[in-house]
Amino acid sequence: MAIGYYNLPTGHVAAIERGCAFPPLSDALKEPNGLIAIGGDLSLEMLLNAYRQGIFPWFSADEPLMWWSPNPRMVLYPDALKVTRSLSKTIKNTRFTVKLNTAFREVITSCSIVNRSKQAGTWITQDIIEAYCRLHDAGYAICAETWDGDVLVGGCYGVIINRMFFGESMFHLQNDASKIAFVHLVEYLQSHNVGLIDCQMNTEHLARFGAKEISRDLFAKTLSQLII
Repeated sequence: MAIGYYNLPTGHVAAIERGCAFPPLSDALKEPNGLIAIGGDLSLEMLLNAYRQGIFPWFSADEPLMWWSPNPRMVLYPDALKVTRSLSKTIKNTRFTVKLNTAFREVITSCSIVNRSKQAGTWITQDIIEAYCRLHDAGYAICAETWDGDVLVGGCYGVIINRMFFGESMFHLQNDASKIAFVHLVEYLQSHNVGLIDCQMNTEHLARFGAKEISRDLFAKTLSQLII
């Protein structure tokens, strides 16, 4: 149960602490972007409880811990992955090597420091890095890495629970390096019978790979079927 509420211009949102249950998804604010709760912690238990309900943390270093469940939700069905002809050619002829789960901390750290256009700062704080490394150690977070020789030049990571994958972030230091990692990761997820990839928010980049928006209700229904 919530221990109280924060009153925002767009409505009130639950204040929670460690061990609190999350509010129902229907309580998420429409604006901004499905904010559903503030507070709690980044313990393994709380993160897994959140993801199992379609909720994820997203906040900056100078903000309290905030939890979100957007509506609509951007998703990618693995079988619907689109790879352009030029990217397919690059993957076929590339000098890069792609690996899985050999450098998780390096991938998430690189995602936290890479410069992104139209974005100041990062939501991948040191607390987030440590929390997701714990998820990785427990078998719930995975990454794909693109290497140029011995140099990590791109990658992506996310959370996997049974047949559901929750994408989190990606980075590249060379052209197409993150795209190559992403394609390999999707192929890996396909081979492990993952039924849905959560992309969280709508971006043109993900839409080009075949991601699309679905309603929160459909997302929650699909999630409940894949998470068990």
